[in-house]
Amino acid sequence: MAVTKQLPRAQWKEYFDRFTKAFLEDLNPEDAVVEIVDPKLGDQFASDYARVLGVSYDPKDNVFEVALEGVDHLIYRPKEIWVVEEDNGFVSTIEIVRDDDTKEIIRLQSVGLQRAQQ
Repeated sequence: MAVTKQLPRAQWKEYFDRFTKAFLEDLNPEDAVVEIVDPKLGDQFASDYARVLGVSYDPKDNVFEVALEGVDHLIYRPKEIWVVEEDNGFVSTIEIVRDDDTKEIIRLQSVGLQRAQQ
């Protein structure tokens, strides 16, 4: 059963470094959909099923990065990060609340088996 939890800021860097190493640096590709939920502009999609190479947080510059194949998606000044963590530790959803209360939702999906079967 998946668990939704808020990550303490002090754990962001280590948590996402560990997640990237465990799940994103293998031979099974993961795809991501990046959705921006802005109260003024409405929902927008910044990325639609792009291959994920890594996720990280830089505490010095206060930037969260989603490294996608062909482009990096940067989220500046996050103030909250929530994750949906599956039983095996895989993070299927990351919700980032920026300092202006705009939310960015990143949905991750392991597609390695689906691609191999096609």
